[in-house]
Amino acid sequence: MKDLTSLSVIVTGGGSGIGEATARHLARGGAMVTICGRRADRIEAVAKEIGPHCAWVVADVTKDADRRNLIDTALRHGGRIDAVVSNAGNMERKPVEEWTEERLMQIFNDNVVAGMMLTQLALPHLSASEGSIIFVGSVYTVRAYPGAAPYAATKGALETLTRVLATELGTRKIRVNAIRPGAVPTEINVRAGVFTEDAALQRLESMANHHAIGRIGTSLEIAEGIEYLIRAEWVTGSVLAVDGGMGLGVTS
Repeated sequence: MKDLTSLSVIVTGGGSGIGEATARHLARGGAMVTICGRRADRIEAVAKEIGPHCAWVVADVTKDADRRNLIDTALRHGGRIDAVVSNAGNMERKPVEEWTEERLMQIFNDNVVAGMMLTQLALPHLSASEGSIIFVGSVYTVRAYPGAAPYAATKGALETLTRVLATELGTRKIRVNAIRPGAVPTEINVRAGVFTEDAALQRLESMANHHAIGRIGTSLEIAEGIEYLIRAEWVTGSVLAVDGGMGLGVTS
């Protein structure tokens, strides 16, 4: 497996949840991490807490100029780019009668298109480093929860994209994988206005019995899976389930 020390890794959505945990975990292991997010105060605070192994940039990954700035920042910080963790995303939870075309297009742009375009920009650098791309999916692709169709559809698209890009980019020695988390506390439900922070955590904890091992997960456990995908040199086109068995469909 690749040595994590001094690898240069981009983590989008690095100001909270899985992105923040991933940045902290990789930096502790010696990687040079560049994080981005839309909230300047949060991104800067996380980067300062992590220390000199973490650079930060305010960026909306749906915007081309911001994506380019993110790439340039990572190159200045790490000297190269070895991995892109495409974690930034958004959620829409509404019954089908309340969907609007504008909002659906925004969710697909946030969750799918932005990551595809960032991948495009990173390709020359990932080819030079024989690096990898990791998309962050969701157990919603294998567990059907009413009201979550837009979010689930975008995560399903990412899993298909993972396989296609792994095939397409394999000749360039670029690996493409995805991770499929189970129930893990993040801010996505809160940012979407679906729940308060306390209500979101209570809802997740009420889903402990949906997991074969009887508990929800942590962002660090997802970060450890992402580290594996970055380092595992013979793994590509895979969707790694780190979900405590939630995808098995059990309800005890």
